[in-house]
Amino acid sequence: MDDFNQIEVPPSFLALFTSPSGHRLTEPMSEVRRRYELCEDLAQMLTEQASTVAFKSGEPEREVLRKMQTGLCVEGSPVSAKEAVWVVTRLAELLGWEAPQPD
Repeated sequence: MDDFNQIEVPPSFLALFTSPSGHRLTEPMSEVRRRYELCEDLAQMLTEQASTVAFKSGEPEREVLRKMQTGLCVEGSPVSAKEAVWVVTRLAELLGWEAPQPD
């Protein structure tokens, strides 16, 4: 088994790629792992930026997260809209902030 296959994808992320019946993935597991790594890295990288924006702007944490999600959903973004929601939810978790309500 190579190291890549040892990445444990959390159920919350697997749900993004699970068929409506809940019985199988809609993408190969290798692709799900690749997408998870991208999204997890993105959430980790955005922690400092989110903290700085909240501190400097004085905006509520939820508003900062909402704006980040909007930015992640623009055309050309490396993540899908569903992944953007996951990234922002994970970002809130990392910062200890309350996650924004789904639209």
